[in-house]
Amino acid sequence: MLTLAVHVLLICFTSALFCYYFTTGGLNTFSRALAAFLVPLEGESLVSHVRIVDKYSVAPPTTYLGSEFTKVLEKPEVEYKQANLTVPSIITSMYDSPEGQAPYEYVFDLTGEVRHDRTEMIQINTTCKISRSLALEAAKRKVKAYIRLQLPFYETSGKGTHDEKDDPQPEGTIGTWWHETLRMLSAIEDLNLVILRVGLTYGPYIEYGYITTAITVASVYGWMKKPMKTLHSPGKHATNTVHVDDVAGALWACANWMALLGRKEADSVAGTEIFFHNDKNKVSEVEGMPPHNQKLVAPLFNLVDDSNNTYLSVGQTVTSIFGTTFEFFNIGERTLFKFVDDAVEEINEHHVGGWTEMIQASNPPITNTTLSAYMDKWDLDKHTVAFNNNKIKQVVGYQLKRPEFNQQVLKEIVDKWREEHCWPNL
Repeated sequence: MLTLAVHVLLICFTSALFCYYFTTGGLNTFSRALAAFLVPLEGESLVSHVRIVDKYSVAPPTTYLGSEFTKVLEKPEVEYKQANLTVPSIITSMYDSPEGQAPYEYVFDLTGEVRHDRTEMIQINTTCKISRSLALEAAKRKVKAYIRLQLPFYETSGKGTHDEKDDPQPEGTIGTWWHETLRMLSAIEDLNLVILRVGLTYGPYIEYGYITTAITVASVYGWMKKPMKTLHSPGKHATNTVHVDDVAGALWACANWMALLGRKEADSVAGTEIFFHNDKNKVSEVEGMPPHNQKLVAPLFNLVDDSNNTYLSVGQTVTSIFGTTFEFFNIGERTLFKFVDDAVEEINEHHVGGWTEMIQASNPPITNTTLSAYMDKWDLDKHTVAFNNNKIKQVVGYQLKRPEFNQQVLKEIVDKWREEHCWPNL
């Protein structure tokens, strides 16, 4: 494997994530996995230089980094920049490559506010505006590939899976403005844009999100020797997942694909219309927001694994590694919780208390962990994520590295947390 003379700008600024009591940034989403993929600890690097941009400090760390990523940061091909990307002039400076280095050719945009309780104004400022500013600068500098990561903030139908031509409804305020960001980027001329829309992501050192929460909570029920129960009926709700290794691999594959084609040809091969899902009055209020009736097209690819997971299958797989089961409250029990909001704190008394007991019982003791068993309302709600992954396989030629969501891969994740003393050894 030969190192390509490709210079990568990895933009990973995000705001607080939708989990537990603490906040994390882009370093705790996908940038660490992508950086480790591009510049592996063993073997040759795929690129000659990568710049990672985030709002956090890494020396000393002001957020969770994971034991592997600290070693990646020591590699000579990797440069880390702490920056506030809400300042336009800083965005411009981040595109200035180091002296003696060629201009950046690939840009990976992992920005965005991902807390569901954030206001519309926060979403506009920290999701739409930052991404648009980054993209405008990329177009100005004629970057060969600009890859925008789209998280699954949509409510898809439970009837079958959705391909890229379908038009799922954005979920809530967060979904509306993440989706609007795609329209803003699609409208930028000469931007070599690819949108990668992923399922529910999980993997080593990913300490946020729906699947990580499920793993941690399932361990508590295993510790208490009780079944893990849910407020919802089984149904056939699709819960598509994807491993972070495939997020990294697909981001890279999409960048190489775009670099060979350019935007015009890429649109003709894989262009998908990005439909309007917003308040028409916002068009005049939000800078850069395209008219509601403007037809916008951009290459869009879904990325999920081949597991065809459902709400039930995810619960069963996760609980099985801790020696417990995934069950459902009966109708009588569910009536005790008329609304999910009423149940949140009562449920978390069990989760958080059990997790605390596990931490205290660990040998050796756990002095600090980024993981939590707290479930907020979004975690307790039922979500349908149903995407078809055929297009990225057929058009880009991407082959999944982790096609199955199973016990083995989940055990690998827990073992890595245990090795770095974030997970109780019982």
